[in-house]
Amino acid sequence: MKKFKCAHCGLNACYEGKDCAGNAYEIKEIIQKEENYKIMKAAAFIEGTYYMQKTRLEEIIEFCKIMGYKHLGLAFCIGMAEEARLLADILEKRFEVTSVCCKVCGISKDELGLKKIREDRYEATCNPVAQAQIMNKADVDLNIIAGLCIGHDIVFTKNCNAPVTTLIVKDRVMAHNPAGAIYSGYHRKRITSQ
Repeated sequence: MKKFKCAHCGLNACYEGKDCAGNAYEIKEIIQKEENYKIMKAAAFIEGTYYMQKTRLEEIIEFCKIMGYKHLGLAFCIGMAEEARLLADILEKRFEVTSVCCKVCGISKDELGLKKIREDRYEATCNPVAQAQIMNKADVDLNIIAGLCIGHDIVFTKNCNAPVTTLIVKDRVMAHNPAGAIYSGYHRKRITSQ
């Protein structure tokens, strides 16, 4: 299999139609399958219509309207409870929303042998499996992640029946803007010297 290093290409000939992978025909067939095509069509409509005009949150709302989604899942970190409340208030004006906090079920990290932030206190583990199960039972049309920890977001996504998108990526150091570590010379130098 050909090794891809698109991040170092510099040519971006694919943007002009070059099939570097050599399998465009097979990929087009997969894209054109019903659910994939419906999502791709909605995404292209939003990009083409609202390019540089709408925030990510507004784009999610427009996407859900186009897709005909009625019931949204909001999986959030307890550290973003206020943001989740505000987000739920906005979304509930248009959709039914099931929101589930990361600490749902209150299972102890000690019971699972997981590292704690502080050893001298009780810590409930984040529970992305329960979050996903609750969303699956609620039969949501789309799940939205708001600040789940790295790894927990992966387990949540892996266990969801409905599609998943991310609105907020957790980055405690960069005010939840992980791209800041790339743009900041200080952080980039610190990271690359490790």
